[in-house]
Amino acid sequence: MNIKYFAVASALLATPVIADDVSYSVGDDALTGYWAAAENPQGLVLIVHDWDGLTDYERKRADMLAEMGYDAFALDMFGDDTPTETIDHRRAATGALYQDRTRMRALLQAGVAQARERSEAEAMVVMGYCFGGAVTLEMARSDMTAQARGYATFHGGLSTPEGQSWDGDEPPLLVMHGGADTSITLQDVTGLASELEEAGNTYTIEVYSNAPHAFTVFDSDRYNARADAASWDAFTAFLANRTSE
Repeated sequence: MNIKYFAVASALLATPVIADDVSYSVGDDALTGYWAAAENPQGLVLIVHDWDGLTDYERKRADMLAEMGYDAFALDMFGDDTPTETIDHRRAATGALYQDRTRMRALLQAGVAQARERSEAEAMVVMGYCFGGAVTLEMARSDMTAQARGYATFHGGLSTPEGQSWDGDEPPLLVMHGGADTSITLQDVTGLASELEEAGNTYTIEVYSNAPHAFTVFDSDRYNARADAASWDAFTAFLANRTSE
């Protein structure tokens, strides 16, 4: 499966009712998110971007979800003035948030508020890519956890920071990981699984053979069509299950 398949499949579905950038702020910082709305939403999805910021990739995923019948909001974790052009820029942007979890959670809460302001759907699921996967798990562990019915990560960061833990009361988790990922290893996967088992969480972990880190990113050298298709199928089933209760 590739981007051409998605384009054909999308043509068979309804287009988003609304699909546009959204300006908002956290304190003095200006941010830009992306809102894609379905005509009769079955639920709401909050999308957390990768370390290169909110790009056309997240916008495409939001459009795909709206075409499937879900409202979707891709939030901004960096702000309009944060450079992301180079690897050093991206390391600085993500590193600042890893060091300031209070700020990370405030940005998440602002994104939730923007999504809730626009959607009438009650059930929300949070999903994230790479860095966004780590942020998604941060929200799941936080006092915001009950605001969503489920949390899903695609090739995301899996480590639990010092001072945090899983208590077993978090909503169900879906973790989708590439078996050939050298940035986040299979040891990281088993470490998270051990933590979740000990806490008594409900979770599913899928590992896709030969898929590298960032295996869902269209038109990149790391894109793996088979793993992308399988992970999207897993997520859409998870999403349907979590929003139908």
